[in-house]
Amino acid sequence: MSATPARRVAYEVLRRTFEEDAWADRAFRSTAERNELEGRALAQAQRLAYGAVQRRGTTDHLAESLSNRPPAELDAPLVAALRLGLYELLFASATPDHAAVDQAVQLAKDGMGAGGAARARGAAGLVNAILRRAARERDALLGGLSDSTPEDAAICHSYPEWLARMWWEELGAGDARSLMRAMNEPAETALRVNTLNAADPEAVATELTKAGVAASLVPPEAIVVDGPTGPPVAELMEAGQLIPQARSSQLAARLLGPQPGERVLDLCAGPGVKTTHLAALMENDGEIVSVERDPGRARQIAELSERAEVRIGRVIEGDATVTDLGDGYDRALVDPPCTDLGALASRPDARWRKSAEQPAGLAALQRGILERATEALRPGGVAVYSTCTISRREGEEVVSGIEGVTFDDLGADHPQLASPHDSRFLQTRPDRDGTDGFFFARMSRREA
Repeated sequence: MSATPARRVAYEVLRRTFEEDAWADRAFRSTAERNELEGRALAQAQRLAYGAVQRRGTTDHLAESLSNRPPAELDAPLVAALRLGLYELLFASATPDHAAVDQAVQLAKDGMGAGGAARARGAAGLVNAILRRAARERDALLGGLSDSTPEDAAICHSYPEWLARMWWEELGAGDARSLMRAMNEPAETALRVNTLNAADPEAVATELTKAGVAASLVPPEAIVVDGPTGPPVAELMEAGQLIPQARSSQLAARLLGPQPGERVLDLCAGPGVKTTHLAALMENDGEIVSVERDPGRARQIAELSERAEVRIGRVIEGDATVTDLGDGYDRALVDPPCTDLGALASRPDARWRKSAEQPAGLAALQRGILERATEALRPGGVAVYSTCTISRREGEEVVSGIEGVTFDDLGADHPQLASPHDSRFLQTRPDRDGTDGFFFARMSRREA
């Protein structure tokens, strides 16, 4: 028998991600397009590929316990087949056991084909034995997974050990477990209605509902879609009337509160999602200077701004740490590079690309960019620091070192989002808030 197109695509994505260091989302798009997947097959392939990438930590542990051989000692095509097969057997309940086993065996055989028929048969036999045993012992295998310690939780919920330990220390055991569980679930699909060229948000939500999209409005301008987005959403995105943006991300511009006629600085602005939100809140009146180091992301700011009909933007391609930013800005939004630990649900391979050293390493860069932003403000000007992460090192510890500013008590206005470490700041969480994890701080430059 041959493997289904959906499983072939998922298998190739697994191999490209872990053998070629490809980004899972990019590998999936190109592989799915090449195999001309559509509809249910496309959705199945994405679910299997992303799920198997995410759950690598758990499936590798179980594969080793079932075979008495660490994955590093097995051929790469076998490892990919085991990851996919174990994911289907243990975490994708819609798949019959025999189908998951047979398909993974075939993929292993095909993957090892270049090594000769004997090696292919041997590989298929090993995968078959491991997966059949996993199917028989599924309840015992899953029941044997514990999350009583950070090390156990890293295996049970499939995260790097250092990350489980960090959240354990910063959030406490209960919240750390809850957070890890939540980011193994599909991320919420959220978009923002662009009020520069669209009807009011309620009208857009109504239009999508009439077109068969399960869309709901979360005031003031977020659209949350439960299920496929389909052509109606794609058309509105192409027209610049809908912009993909997590609900927590939308809070950044709202907290900054830019007013019509003001000068606003947007640092590390690519790909322009927050820039267009600022322009909408300013009603296209004033000036936005968007600074972005990466040329491709700088082009994306200009392209998205054009679709969204932003008329007050100016893009500067440059490094925010050294570029001449000017001064006298009324407001500044700082969204610097971060570990993205708050968005792991939507980036299946991201957890495996991070290291324990990154939060501290990025903190110095983040602090430097924020200091430059506050220096560019006029006295009394307002800055918002926003990072898509859940890491005290990149949040509270960065802003606490900034001099010459006064912090607003954001927790007083949003007590349900207040940071557990300092209630003046906000921390959203996927498990509690249903959206990406973001840290926010708002500050004003003191009068001279």
